[in-house]
Amino acid sequence: MKKSGFISVLLSLFFFASCDVSDEYTVDPQANFEALWKLIDEKYCFFDYKGINWDAVYAKYSVQISDTMDRYQLFNVLGKMLAELQDGHTNLISSFNTSQFWNWHENYPDNFNPVVQGKYLGDAYKSIGELNCCILRNNFGYVYYGSFSASVSEADLDNLFLYFENCRGLIIDIRNNGGGSLVHSERIASRFVKEKLIVGYIIHKKSAGHNDFSDPYPIELEPSKRKKWLRPVAVLTNRGCYSAANDFVNKMKLFSQVKIIGDRTGGGCGLPFHSELPNGWSVRFSSSPLLDVKKEYTEYGIDPQMKVDIEEEDQLNNIDTIIEEALTYLWGETAASVPAVTDTGYINK
Repeated sequence: MKKSGFISVLLSLFFFASCDVSDEYTVDPQANFEALWKLIDEKYCFFDYKGINWDAVYAKYSVQISDTMDRYQLFNVLGKMLAELQDGHTNLISSFNTSQFWNWHENYPDNFNPVVQGKYLGDAYKSIGELNCCILRNNFGYVYYGSFSASVSEADLDNLFLYFENCRGLIIDIRNNGGGSLVHSERIASRFVKEKLIVGYIIHKKSAGHNDFSDPYPIELEPSKRKKWLRPVAVLTNRGCYSAANDFVNKMKLFSQVKIIGDRTGGGCGLPFHSELPNGWSVRFSSSPLLDVKKEYTEYGIDPQMKVDIEEEDQLNNIDTIIEEALTYLWGETAASVPAVTDTGYINK
């Protein structure tokens, strides 16, 4: 699938609104509970994968609904019901509150300290759009990208590689990147691949059946026609990498010059579906899974190729263990090489 076609499919999945919810406005608690439960029952995509008995969830929460409850009480019950999905892509949104599910990362070590990380960037770091970058010891480039919601243009990437032109290797730090736009994930990843390749698959619900999915459709990544980076790369991850950040790791781990270093990502491989309840509250939840190249879910995260945790003693001494391991890795990969630039892209020999 060409880039434009894939992005069009994603956009249609992001913004398509359910036509199954009644257009008739009502604040009746029972009607809104039934509408939400039915919407999730027919459209949510991870019931079988997560072992969720949605009928049992109905029995648990339906008895908590009453005609006399106010909107705050209703919101609280519906939010708790959605939390049963254990899904960071699931939210109930009203004018006064938004429900969130955070347990996907709360029981994991932070493996990121912005104060310590700031010591590596220093006071004279360079900002190229939303990319904060500097050159570390032994001539290795370092760039921190904190959110895939922050735009990264082709010109930004051109300038980034120009800045790192004489560097032996590159560290891309996306720790605590909670996701954002898959467009940015694809745009950046396309600068690290030599030729078109399949980077995953997408499936979608065909009916209201919990496990009635389409056949997997391949997602292809085409290399950028602009400058590409083919020297060694270390991508730094922690449990705070979610959604589009998880997707970025899913792509980058396929490239021979890239090593994923740090902790398991947070996951989040379901494309969100948006709809509305009869009382006007918005609801978002996962409806179409993105699979990796082995056609497996990454909803619960992606393991690094080098597992590294920040050591407490290092942190007390303003040392980032994960950055240090990345520098050691890159040094081992590049000690005998001399960086070179060609007309077709950067190479590592």
